[in-house]
Formats: sequence, structure tokens, C-alpha cells
Amino acid sequence: MNIRSNKGFTLIELLIVVAIIGIIAAIAVPGLMRARMSGNEASAIGSLRAINSSQSTYASSCGQGNYAGTLVVLGTPPVAGTDAFISTDLAVAAPVKSGYDLTFTGGVASVAGASCNAGAMVQTFFVNANPSVANSTGARFFGTNQGGTIYQSTAVPPAALAVTQVGAPPASAPIQ
Repeated sequence: MNIRSNKGFTLIELLIVVAIIGIIAAIAVPGLMRARMSGNEASAIGSLRAINSSQSTYASSCGQGNYAGTLVVLGTPPVAGTDAFISTDLAVAAPVKSGYDLTFTGGVASVAGASCNAGAMVQTFFVNANPSVANSTGARFFGTNQGGTIYQSTAVPPAALAVTQVGAPPASAPIQ
């Protein structure tokens, strides 16, 4: 009676399968990382567009032509009781969204009357969106101001866009 069976895989066959899986992973992982960075960058651009849009709405309906002094002010509903100007995920002092750190810088304080939500008003603003980990969560740096244009920079070594209240930041290009 033969107890030994020839069913199953040999060690060589298993090593070949593991090697093939390793090669496929080595090819796929960089592509997945690029896709994740691209998605994070698209989210940062979308956040800046949302901030520009909400600042325009604030200026025309609440700020007497001035802008909200902080993102928290944009997230404060008007006293009249309607919705806030911006979503709650961006209405914090220093939001981090999809691997990007957003930094709001208000310009010269407005001397106009009070806004409809009792928030501080400014005449100009600038918002940076910088990757939390450069070349990992994103490769580009973004910025926008009251002009509504979103600028990008891929400065090497990576550096945040300089705060500019008027015009384009240095070493940047508008997003097409």
C-alpha cells in the first residue's frame, strides 16, 4: 500500500508564483501612488474653488464688498439663519483635506460696517494648499487670492507659494 501522494505544489512552483506576484506589485504600486497624488491634487484645487466661490458670495451678500477674515467666518451662518457660506470640513482654522494643508491669510482689515454674521472682514485674502508630505500626498503647491485665479508651483526643492494679496505669486503659473 502506497501512502505517499503526488498531489499538491512543489516549493519551486510556489516560489515562481510569489515572484510573479512581486513583479506585478512592483509595476502596479507606483501607478497607484501617482493616481492617489493626482486625486489629492484635484481635491485641493476643488477646495480652493469652493473657497473662492464662497468668498464671492460672502462679499456680495454679507460683507459689503469685503471678504471673510477667516475660514471660520465663512463657516458661520449669517444672523438671519440661512446656511453657512462654506462646508464644515473647510470651516476650521487650518483645514487638512485629502493630504493637503490649507492656510488662509487675510489682508488689510476692512473698516466698513459689520457683516451679516458678525465676522471680521478683510479687503484681500490668500489661501495656500500645500501637500502634507511633499512628493507623497502631492507634488504641486496651490494658491489663490481674491482675484479667483488658482496658481500652481512645482518649485524644487518643494516650497510653499509665497503669500500674495494681489497678482500672481512668484514662481507660479495659473492652472489652465
